[in-house]
Amino acid sequence: MAEKVLMKGNEALAEAALRAGSRFYSGYPITPQTEILEYLSTRMAEVGGFFVQAESELCGINMVFGAAAAGARAFTTSSGPGYSLKQEGISYLAANDLPAVIIDVMRIGSGLGDIFMGQGDYWQLTRGGGHGDYRTIVLAPNSVQENVETVQLAFDLAEKYLHPVIIASDAGIGQMMEPVELPDFKDHDINKFDWAVRGCKEDEPMRACQNIYYAKHSTDYPEYLTKKYNDIEENEQRWESYQVEDAEVVLVAYGSSSRVAKDTVDTAREQGFKLGLIRPITLWPFPKKAFAEAKAAKAFCTVEVNILGQMVDDVKLATEGKFPVGFAGNFFAIPDPDEIIATAKALLK
Repeated sequence: MAEKVLMKGNEALAEAALRAGSRFYSGYPITPQTEILEYLSTRMAEVGGFFVQAESELCGINMVFGAAAAGARAFTTSSGPGYSLKQEGISYLAANDLPAVIIDVMRIGSGLGDIFMGQGDYWQLTRGGGHGDYRTIVLAPNSVQENVETVQLAFDLAEKYLHPVIIASDAGIGQMMEPVELPDFKDHDINKFDWAVRGCKEDEPMRACQNIYYAKHSTDYPEYLTKKYNDIEENEQRWESYQVEDAEVVLVAYGSSSRVAKDTVDTAREQGFKLGLIRPITLWPFPKKAFAEAKAAKAFCTVEVNILGQMVDDVKLATEGKFPVGFAGNFFAIPDPDEIIATAKALLK
């Protein structure tokens, strides 16, 4: 039976991964996600799995590559600078059609950045981050409960598309404590995949992990890759709409920012200002379909914890450049409701 407990967001992510059938984790400590490692350092052994504190983020992601190639539900976690270091490994996972889950508990940057909450990794998360033609599925929970639910979904999507999936958490969600309902444990058969690398037996052909470009004939590769990403974009857009249909201005926010944005909608409505909210749950594929619900909208406004408005371009693309798109942002914290309302009203002038 599912159980309900009070948990910190980072620890809920870790426990949810175990309950989703993951038995391999490798990572390296970095604030604000270190509680994940601390939790798994003892808990993973209790469920019969393997926990490795790697010597670096580079080693951590490449160990995940090896475990994923063998059919395991493998995952790693990091934040900001550490996630940047994992880019080559994530690119290799995508290139080899391997399922894995990578969790980024975002903080502020650039460079070394600082340990405060931020949402400055959006461009890196949604554009692939490494070299070549690839993108990653990116899921953005906004509560401790969604942390739990998103982990299960992430592993399922990774195996459905044979592709790395990113969970875009942030320091606010990772460090907060909320009641959470934990699911029952799910068994994962490491031997169930016909593509997984295993020891070669007499009655089985050899299996090797190979870059999909070389595994397929070069003339088939563009068609294969295009279809894969088109299928993901068509089938996996996820979002939450709130008071959107009659809204004059629609806020667009994810993660911790969406919690403040939702309260801002209520405050604005009490003042007679018709505000709405689209909360992307998938940052990629970006939920373009959600914007068709905003039938009365005259403008849109992103709410983000960064200073360049990293999601603005995606909103402009989703609305086909037909509407003004504003930005309410801050470097160290989520903008307050009064600031967001003022920014939204200014778009109507």
